[in-house]
Amino acid sequence: MNSALSVIKHRRSTRSFKEDPIQEEALGAIIEAGMYAPSAANQQPWHFTVVQNKQIMNKINQDAKAFFAKSEHPHFKRFATSPDFHVFHNAPCAVFISGDTRAMLPHVDCAAATQNMLLAAESLGVGSCWTQSVIHLFEGETGERWIRQMEIPEHYRPLYAIVLGYKMKENQTAPERKANPVYYIQ
Repeated sequence: MNSALSVIKHRRSTRSFKEDPIQEEALGAIIEAGMYAPSAANQQPWHFTVVQNKQIMNKINQDAKAFFAKSEHPHFKRFATSPDFHVFHNAPCAVFISGDTRAMLPHVDCAAATQNMLLAAESLGVGSCWTQSVIHLFEGETGERWIRQMEIPEHYRPLYAIVLGYKMKENQTAPERKANPVYYIQ
């Protein structure tokens, strides 16, 4: 199996990280992989905000949990009340992927950039997790404050978030894939 397919098949979400910061060269390569994602009309409508400050990450976690506490969704309620839950899984790095609201398909383009970064991280031995729950924080007033504080450019909205760090343990074997989800028309 070629290396790209191997990375795709073996990548798993990591939720248990070592405290060590990611090497600068690896982090740069991961972000660059996001920048090489396909985008509609080559608009490249993404902006990446890299957060490595533990105090800021903990404050975002507190605000997210306060937001979750107001939610009617049972999963968010559980997150809000769990002392062990952290929206960033205590990873040393979070990356917010924001999309230009004026672009044709910012959600699609930024999702492609996000997946590129997850695969690049795995290929470099860096664990990752797509942590979408934190994005709900940006729906309210608190989110607007964070957008300003994180200096996300005008017309951009946080769409996705990932966490990165070195894995505490290696990936588990992938679960079996569903049988026959493909229909070929020839």
